[in-house]
Amino acid sequence: MGLFEDLKALGVDVDGGLKRLGGNEALYKRLLNTFVKSIRGQEIPLDFDTSDYEEIKEKAHAIKGTSGNLSITPVFEAYSQIMDLLRAGNPKEAKVLLEKIVPVQEEIIRCIENYA
Repeated sequence: MGLFEDLKALGVDVDGGLKRLGGNEALYKRLLNTFVKSIRGQEIPLDFDTSDYEEIKEKAHAIKGTSGNLSITPVFEAYSQIMDLLRAGNPKEAKVLLEKIVPVQEEIIRCIENYA
């Protein structure tokens, strides 16, 4: 299997991501590597302070946007829900979702890194 097949197996909508880029596979691969760097720079600690989470909202918003642009569906959907919860003032519930998505997110990142 190759990168795209492995990502599809992890729930990534590779076809949707490629469609956004006019089918340019090389560009999509480059942007996937940029996604990894972006995530590494925006990581949200699982033990974030639930009383002061403005920075967490900014990071979650950035991850949501980047993953959405590349159709990294599991990450995008989770961070969409996390953002909704944070905006509604429910950081503890957002933490629960974060704990569930981080292992999936890491698996996707490892997959991309394996082909880099």
